[in-house]
Amino acid sequence: MKAAVPASVDQVGREAPPEFRRIARAIEFVAANARQQPSLAEIAAAANWSEYHFAREFRRWTGISPKQWLQQLSLTAAKQALDDQRSVLQAAIDAGLSGPGRLHDLFVTLEAVTPGEYKSRGRGLTLWSGTAQSPFGEVLIVRSGRGIAYLAFADDHGSFDGFDDFRAAWRDADWAQDDAGAKQIADTIWRATPSADHKLTLWVHGSNFQLQVWRALLAAGQHRTLSYAALAQSMGRGSACRAVGSAVGANPVAWLIPCHHVLRANGALGGYRWGLERKRAMLAWELARSVRNATRRRPSASRALAGSR
Repeated sequence: MKAAVPASVDQVGREAPPEFRRIARAIEFVAANARQQPSLAEIAAAANWSEYHFAREFRRWTGISPKQWLQQLSLTAAKQALDDQRSVLQAAIDAGLSGPGRLHDLFVTLEAVTPGEYKSRGRGLTLWSGTAQSPFGEVLIVRSGRGIAYLAFADDHGSFDGFDDFRAAWRDADWAQDDAGAKQIADTIWRATPSADHKLTLWVHGSNFQLQVWRALLAAGQHRTLSYAALAQSMGRGSACRAVGSAVGANPVAWLIPCHHVLRANGALGGYRWGLERKRAMLAWELARSVRNATRRRPSASRALAGSR
């Protein structure tokens, strides 16, 4: 029997596609045509928007202008060898995420569900679930008193991958609808100025190996993109790339366990549980925020230097 879904999920999931999908198409167009240096008008056309509307929506979505973002892409592309197999977009993302302006600056800790807690199927436990908006479409967030247990993005049909299995696993819990709580968490995660003061705890169930992979992602993936092989090596399991890939794909908490930072060895995006279009948009959004944060720091640095003279 199919598990029941929170009342708001189907209703919200059937709303018009989020604006980020148009942005994602534009990003894909830039990634494919970066060496031809497409104009703003050409990029806007790829998103089926006017130049003015695209510029306005892109700034609203990322906090910077398309020109600033394109300049970062162009600068990185100029540093790339022509025979480099890594995509221009991904190289730029690497550059953006490797510096101190990285977006994923929340302090995230991971706690494992105990065998006893899992065996009880949630008996005596309250789980709050709710939907909220994110820069990448609708999200469904489930949390317990121990932390966030599930976070997923809606697909084109308004469904949330893995939610039926998750709900079945915790079928004896007391489920409560809490869209306001989900919105508060989403606002904390994707706020314009992330702060380490906002600590989030993840409370997840997985095999010992899966938990090792997810912890390795939290340790390494927040700072940079990395390959499946590099992730395996960081765990001392260099020969377990395939198993690592399976564990990455089983991640129950999108974004906060940053599986979207894991790429193929040649820099290709590889797979993504919540869609490659969304993965590309996430990486580009992080790059844009990195550029924005770096731009904000420069005036302060200049004033500090002037004051020391």
